[in-house]
Amino acid sequence: MDEERKVSWRDRYPAEVTCVRCLDVFDQMLLDRLLWCESCRAKARNRATWWGWAGGFGFGAVVAAYVWLVIRPSDLVIGGWIATMVAAVWIGSKVAREFVYGAMRFRNARAVEAVPPVQADPGDAASDDDAP
Repeated sequence: MDEERKVSWRDRYPAEVTCVRCLDVFDQMLLDRLLWCESCRAKARNRATWWGWAGGFGFGAVVAAYVWLVIRPSDLVIGGWIATMVAAVWIGSKVAREFVYGAMRFRNARAVEAVPPVQADPGDAASDDDAP
């Protein structure tokens, strides 16, 4: 009884593939579906975290303005309102981080710090060794 081999997206690529973000060559198993290496995913996640905190503080400012202008809290439970603002900033930062990281992944563009690999000139001595 022949069992069908499950086809993977990895079957379409050679053994070594270039990361689309940093332009370094890696073994195929070290890249994900979008051809990002672990280092590029970590850098993008870190960059998205910074943007996420900015979005979180922006969301917290909007919530604080709503609470201050519409709800008009009393001094009796000011600690509860402060905790609400802290929670709004924290949750807003997590949501904004995921949106920014998703946008980076969707855009799938080369990273700012990426340096294209240097290719040998056709007349170099190294390329003469490869000739049949």
